[in-house]
Amino acid sequence: MGGRQIQAETRGPGRPREERVTRVVLDAVLSLVTEQGMDAVTMDAVATRAEVSKPAIYRRWPTKQDLILAAAESRVGPVSVADLGDFRAELHALLTARLEVYRLPGTDRLLAELMSAAAKAGTARGAYATYSARVTAQTRVILQRGIERGDVRADVDVAAASTLVAAPLVFRLLGEQEPLDGRFVDEVVDLVARAVAATPAHPAQP
Repeated sequence: MGGRQIQAETRGPGRPREERVTRVVLDAVLSLVTEQGMDAVTMDAVATRAEVSKPAIYRRWPTKQDLILAAAESRVGPVSVADLGDFRAELHALLTARLEVYRLPGTDRLLAELMSAAAKAGTARGAYATYSARVTAQTRVILQRGIERGDVRADVDVAAASTLVAAPLVFRLLGEQEPLDGRFVDEVVDLVARAVAATPAHPAQP
């Protein structure tokens, strides 16, 4: 028992250190991407910026792609939205959370560089697709809940509708280079809700 207690006490402080290393490394990647672009992200540059050893980085992320995706997910990752009993309310909560992240300094550059890297990834594109699937998972949950409640059409293509939800804010930010605000979120919520809303049952004709 004593041995196990000593082992636990020795291991205890390791977790905060592991978490600190993870945080400073991912922060270093985000800084390099937003300041200089994806080409600036090398293991040497990240190690120097984060002030950690390269072996410490490689133990967690064996490839540059793993590292970049982990950093991207630390900024733009999955969002959890509680069951609010209404599709429109849940969609608004989801897009408001995205809005807050997209308005952070450097997120526009991060997203642009991430998409560029995905386009150049060749056979490794699957890793980017997997990341995107994780990021949009909650949208699919919200749509499925709406279908089960009856406020979203049962015949809605959930995958296509998820893309419809994800695209407007990103394109507004990167393609149109227009500012994002709550009013734009309200408009997107209204448009998407109209597109996927279940048709109210018509009363029987006399």
